[in-house]
Amino acid sequence: MPQPSHRITHISSGNQEGWEVYLRGIEMAREGQDILTLAIGDHDFPTPVEIREAAKHALDAGHTKYTTMQGIPELVSAMAKVSTEAIGMPVSDAEVIATGGGQAGLYASMQAALDPGDHVIIISPHYVTYPGTVRAAGCSFTLVAAEADDGFQPRADRIAEAVRPNTRAILMNTPNNPTCAIYDRETLEGIAGLCIRHDLWLISDEVYWSLSGGRHISPRTLPGMKERTLIVMSMSKSHAMTGWRVGWVIAEPDMIHNFMQHNLVNSYGISDFISRAAAEALDRGNGVGELAETFHRRGEAFLEAISGINRIHAHNDAGGMYIMLDIREITMDAQKFAFELLETEKLCTMPGDSFGPSAAGHLRISLCQPEELLREAAKRLERFISTHYT
Repeated sequence: MPQPSHRITHISSGNQEGWEVYLRGIEMAREGQDILTLAIGDHDFPTPVEIREAAKHALDAGHTKYTTMQGIPELVSAMAKVSTEAIGMPVSDAEVIATGGGQAGLYASMQAALDPGDHVIIISPHYVTYPGTVRAAGCSFTLVAAEADDGFQPRADRIAEAVRPNTRAILMNTPNNPTCAIYDRETLEGIAGLCIRHDLWLISDEVYWSLSGGRHISPRTLPGMKERTLIVMSMSKSHAMTGWRVGWVIAEPDMIHNFMQHNLVNSYGISDFISRAAAEALDRGNGVGELAETFHRRGEAFLEAISGINRIHAHNDAGGMYIMLDIREITMDAQKFAFELLETEKLCTMPGDSFGPSAAGHLRISLCQPEELLREAAKRLERFISTHYT
């Protein structure tokens, strides 16, 4: 048979990109074992009922036709309005395009900003799909570490050292997954200076905007950055709509036109009835405040539950959906630790180095479980450490 393209076979690095512990947890659960999973950022409750009812209403009303490449006007306007509130500067309808989730927006941003052979700087720890998404554009990348001892704030001098003649973009995520770090103004000004000096795109993944406790700063608001920043947004985390696949990209109008051409040959837009439900959810703010408060309470409960465990420390900047546990005083091999924790205590977590080498010696804890199960997870963690790492 003919051979598949180099482009598709090289998206993956050849391993599971850090998902091995999670996949083993799924396998154990299928075997009938009682696994407590704190590995992924998928809500343990359904999308708010108002959004589900809006989708049903739109479906029953026959909104099942093609949509436009930018998105239906109601959704685009709602996204522009929320974007203006989220990033703190005006965003017009002409500066927004709807995409099939944040990941589709991220993929489209790479396709729009990069040519094969270009180089990208990825600030790490990073979301697990970043390397594969860059490879899918036919590009190389360098990971630049934001160190735990710096509060996972990236340093501009280290980023500058990674710039090459063919560097075309910097990819970053704030508020950050996995660390929940919110990049401060000094950090963002340093990154912006590099982008301006070297004429780089800044691809800014801001899908956790609603969980930042009001502390999120978008780099698009900095002088000279509006025209070179592509912002990826999503309703997955903010509205508990992970499976609905609704996201958007914010960019200059000329760039939005290019994104529309990409939609034409890629997805042909997102579905009409989902678009209408999403527009209503954005306009009404369905679930946003409640979700943020839920995760804040859960974070506080888990932090309290682990407060007496020796030799571990928590990183949790302004809430978010995750807590990074620093286990470096116990071991730097977080993957071995996580596998043993899963096998002995049936507690599934994500080893930090799944998100890049700079998170070695850490575990990412998802707060997508009720408070009582988070407290139970803390008990299992404490028992495991006292038994295996005395």
